[in-house]
Amino acid sequence: KLILLDSLLQEMEESKLKKYNVLMLGLCFCLVFTGFNTIGGIQTLIFESAKNPNSDGYVDGFHGNGLWSLAIIYMVFTAANWIAPSVVALLGPRATMISGAFFYGLFIAQLLVLNTILLYAASALLGIGAAIIWTAQGNFLAQNSDDSTISRNSGIFWAMSISSNVFGNVFVFFQFQGKNDVDKITRNTIGIVLLSVTAVGTLMMFMLRPLPTSSDSSTAAVSPLAALKSSIRLLLTSDMILLSLTFFYTGVQLNIYTLYGTCLGFTAAFGEQRKALATISGIFVAVGEVLGGVTFGMFGSVTVKRGRDPVVMLGFVVSMLAYFLIFLNLPKESSAGETLPFQTAFIESNKYLAIFTSFLLGFSDACFNTQIFSLLGGTYAQNSASAFAIFKFMQSLATSIAFWYSPLVNLYWQLLVAVVFDVAGTLAFCFVEWRRGSGSRGSRDNSCGVLDDSKVE
Repeated sequence: KLILLDSLLQEMEESKLKKYNVLMLGLCFCLVFTGFNTIGGIQTLIFESAKNPNSDGYVDGFHGNGLWSLAIIYMVFTAANWIAPSVVALLGPRATMISGAFFYGLFIAQLLVLNTILLYAASALLGIGAAIIWTAQGNFLAQNSDDSTISRNSGIFWAMSISSNVFGNVFVFFQFQGKNDVDKITRNTIGIVLLSVTAVGTLMMFMLRPLPTSSDSSTAAVSPLAALKSSIRLLLTSDMILLSLTFFYTGVQLNIYTLYGTCLGFTAAFGEQRKALATISGIFVAVGEVLGGVTFGMFGSVTVKRGRDPVVMLGFVVSMLAYFLIFLNLPKESSAGETLPFQTAFIESNKYLAIFTSFLLGFSDACFNTQIFSLLGGTYAQNSASAFAIFKFMQSLATSIAFWYSPLVNLYWQLLVAVVFDVAGTLAFCFVEWRRGSGSRGSRDNSCGVLDDSKVE
């Protein structure tokens, strides 16, 4: 009886520790990504002012392109995902996340000393940091979850981390009030505040605790070379090939909602407040993300039992509505720069409709991402680092490609690309989930062949 009691007490302590880690993980990512997510949505607006000789924010010799900076980030991110599982195996998830967060701070710091070469170099380094921090995050989340809690924990983490968009964009909104361009003082104030918040989030990662039975030790037992081979083998499984279409779509979608705020800021029909409107858009994208994360976290046990496909199909419907409203409400030229008076949308551009569309974009993104996190953290729990690395590889590949063509292709063509991959990604995810459903719900899932292929580990 004493042994049984001791075992129960250990389980209770470990359960509390897992809950603590999930909440702390969400808080750390919220702080770290308050900087990057905010900068990612407004840096094109900042850089355009820095290149304009008539602006108070002009920087002599600076020629940086915000969209191409993001393209470099995601291009390097794409390649670095293949080494990320090896880094996690070598350092463990906690140390890897701290290392990755450092590069996020470095990227924000370059805003204080704008230089074209420094911008692109920091973007490349951030791509490496992004690959290792997200792979380690997926691995750490899986370690602190089980089949019954992975959906809940995925929703909690997603809601907490993505709420960074709310805090960052509220701050920037007041900084942009009444301004047609971004002056030096405003740029430096934004940079210092966001860098400080990112630094606090990085330091708080030291408070993440290892599990007594798992964690860093079991991860380190896998050699870096074995982790790389595991990722390649996993990518070639039939379900992962199908899921890659879904992963790719989330990257295209990320490009759309990042670009969307820039388009609002460039649309002359919104008047002098259009720059501030871009930050409000970011806030409502985050509201949609948080609402989706909280909702699907609360009903996580239901989605595990009844399937994740209804949530993804809901995300599909909502995203299609959002793309249609963007098509109607914004001029096609708004993705390339400041629009002229004769460059108008199909309807009179309406700022309230624009903000509602922002909410739809965020909510639909949460539908897809929470269910992907849940699926990978549950089905691929024994090989989570490789599974999340593949997810981020395909997502960042799509985002990189999209950010390269964004300055060159008008908004309507970009929406068409998003629609095509939205359909393909939704069908692929539902097919995999329906195939999972042929087995019993709620039991340990092996439809993707993970348990049969024990060599993967």
